[in-house]
Amino acid sequence: MPEGPIATIIREKLTAGLSPERLVIEDDSGRHAGHHHEGGVDGQAGGESHFNLTVVAAAFEGQPRVQRQRAINALLREELAGRVHALSIRALTPAEAEAGR
Repeated sequence: MPEGPIATIIREKLTAGLSPERLVIEDDSGRHAGHHHEGGVDGQAGGESHFNLTVVAAAFEGQPRVQRQRAINALLREELAGRVHALSIRALTPAEAEAGR
């Protein structure tokens, strides 16, 4: 299934800001159907409001988990202020990803 417009924006911003070696974007909005914030894009049901992210980037070297998540949140500030209600973030260095963390 192709990515929706919000997932595409997320991919573009994270790619430009972090140059990730791996980026997985999963639209998890369907699990939140019926919630008051579930509308997402254009207020329609199932509309890209909840995402699970896995970001593997050398940019995270030497950064604690909170700093990594703040970097991602800063890059996606506009989306989090409106269309995106929730992000689950897994931010890893390449070594951590290779070790299976």
